[in-house]
Amino acid sequence: FRLPSSPPSPAPSPIKSSPVKVKPAFPANSPGAYRGIMIRISTGAHRRLCFRFSTFASYGELDRASANPTVSKPLVSRNRNTIPIPHRSNPEPKGQDLDFVNVAHSHLIQSDWDKLEKLSHHLDSFRVKNILLKIQKDYVLSLEFFNWVKHQSPGSHSLETNAVVLHTLTKNRKFKSAESILREILSTGGIDLPATLFDALLYSYRECDSTPRVFDSLFKAFAHLNKFRNATDTFVKMKESGFFPNVESCNAYMSSLLGQGRVDIALRFYREMRRCKISPNTYTLNMVISCYCRSGKLDKGVELLQDMERLGFKANNVSYNTLIAGHCEKGLLSSAWKLKNVMGKSGLQPDVVTFNTLIHGFCRDVKLKEASKVFGEMKAVNVAPNTVTYNTLINGYGQQGDHEMAYRFYEDMVFKGIKRDILTYNGLILGLCKQAKTKKAAHFVKELDKESLVPNSSTFTALIMGQCVRRNADRGFELYRSMIRSGCHPNEQTFDVLMSAFCKNEDYDGAAQVLREMVRRSVPLDSRTVHEVCNGLEHQGKDQLAQELVKELEAKKSLQEPLELECKQDKNFGFPAVKI
Repeated sequence: FRLPSSPPSPAPSPIKSSPVKVKPAFPANSPGAYRGIMIRISTGAHRRLCFRFSTFASYGELDRASANPTVSKPLVSRNRNTIPIPHRSNPEPKGQDLDFVNVAHSHLIQSDWDKLEKLSHHLDSFRVKNILLKIQKDYVLSLEFFNWVKHQSPGSHSLETNAVVLHTLTKNRKFKSAESILREILSTGGIDLPATLFDALLYSYRECDSTPRVFDSLFKAFAHLNKFRNATDTFVKMKESGFFPNVESCNAYMSSLLGQGRVDIALRFYREMRRCKISPNTYTLNMVISCYCRSGKLDKGVELLQDMERLGFKANNVSYNTLIAGHCEKGLLSSAWKLKNVMGKSGLQPDVVTFNTLIHGFCRDVKLKEASKVFGEMKAVNVAPNTVTYNTLINGYGQQGDHEMAYRFYEDMVFKGIKRDILTYNGLILGLCKQAKTKKAAHFVKELDKESLVPNSSTFTALIMGQCVRRNADRGFELYRSMIRSGCHPNEQTFDVLMSAFCKNEDYDGAAQVLREMVRRSVPLDSRTVHEVCNGLEHQGKDQLAQELVKELEAKKSLQEPLELECKQDKNFGFPAVKI
C-alpha cells in the first residue's frame, strides 16, 4: 500500500477494559523480522488504503503479474511484515478462582466428569478460559471440555473462551472442528460480531502460542457462508496484523464468489493475491480462466492457459474443459474442437466432461449430425458415455421433434444399463409431443412410475404442448391444472404454449383465463399478447369481457401506466384495431 501524505494518529485499542501491550510479531533476529524501520499506522487509515474492491489492481497489473514467473514461487506461510501483534494481558486466577481452576483441571485429567458436574454451577467465562488455557496442549480434552460447558453452562462461554479453543484446534490442524464452532458462533451473533471475534483471536494469539491458521479458518468460514463483506474485512484485518491467508483459503473465497456469479470481485481478489505475493495453484488459475470465460474474455483465458506452464503450473483437464465450455457458450464450436485437439497433443486425454461439453454445444446450435459424430469419436477412444451424454442427445433430437433418433439413443442407453432419470424421459416425451403423438408420450409417463421418477414442470409443459399441437387447448389447460395440483410450478414457456394455442384457435375467453393465471403467479405480461387478446374479444363483440379483463389487470398493476390511461379513453382499450 501507499502511505498517506500526513502521518495518521495511532490506532485506538478496540478493547478498553484492560491495558494493551504491543509486542513485536518476531524477535529482532528472526527470519520474519524486518531489517528497516517499523511503521505503525492507524487501523482506519490502513483499512482505507488496503484491499477494497474499488481500488484493486487494474487488468494491466494482473497481466504484468501473470507475465512475471517469479511471483508464482511458493511462499512460506508466516508473517511477512513488521506490524506488531497486540496482546491483551490475561489476569492470573487468584484465591477461589485459582483453587477452582486447579480442582477442575484435576478432575479433567482424571476424566472424572461426575465430580466436575458438581462444580458446573460455579463456572463463569473467566474460569472456563483459564481451564482451557491450562489444557490447551491436549486438543481432544479441550474440545470435550468446551462442548461439555456448552451443554452444562452455556452462559459461561464468551468470545474469549471460543477464541482459546479455536487457537487450540487450528494449532493441531483440526480445521473441520474449528470451522464447525465458527459457523455456530457466526450464525447466532450480531452485526459487529465478525470484527470483535477477530479481535478476540488476535489479542489471545500470543497467549495461546497460536499460528496464522486460526485466521485462515475464520476467513474460510466466511467464504463458505457466502459472507463476502465479512471475508473481505477479515482479509484486511489479517493484512493489518501481518498475516496472509494461504492459497487454499483464497481458493475457497474465489469459489464461493463464482458460485454466486461475482466474477468481477473474484478477478479483483486474484489481483490482490498476486500483489500480496500469495502464490496461486492450478486450481486458482482454473477459476481465473472460468472468470475470463464467463465475462466473455476468451482470449485472456487462452492466454493464461498458454502461460501456465511458463509460470510453473501444468494445465489439467479442468483447465481445457473450462475453456471449451466458454467457447461453446459463445457458439465458437470450431475453436472449441481445436482446443480438444490441443488438449490431446499436450498429453491430456479428453474425458467424458470434454465430450459432453462439445455435444451440448453442437446440440444447442442445432448441429445434431456433428453432435452424433462427437458421440461416435467418444466411443472410438474408449470414453464411456454417461447419463448426461445420452440426455443431451435425446433432448437435442427431441427439441427438433425427431423422436426416432431420440428413441435410438434411449434404446442404446437401456442396452448398456445406463441409469435413466427424469431428463431422459422429458426429452423423449417432448420429441413425441412435438409430433402430436400424445398416446405414445403417455406411455413414457407411465414408465416414470416404474422407474420411481416424479414428473416435473418440464414434463407437464411437454404434455401441454402435445395437446396444443393437436389444437386441443382446453385439454392442455386441464393438464395445467393437474400440474398445479401436483405441486409443480409453471414457467413462462408453459404459459406461452397455452396462450399461443388459444389465440390460434381464436378462443380469446380461454386466452383471458391464461392471462389471469399469469397475473396470479406474477409472470410478466407481454403487451403484444394483451393487445391481441383484447382486440380479439372486441372483434367477437365481447366488449364488456374485455373491459373487465383490463380493469382486473389494472387492479393488480399488471399493465403499464400509459396503457392504463389509454384503456380508459376508447373502446379499443388503447390499442389500434386489429383485423382477425
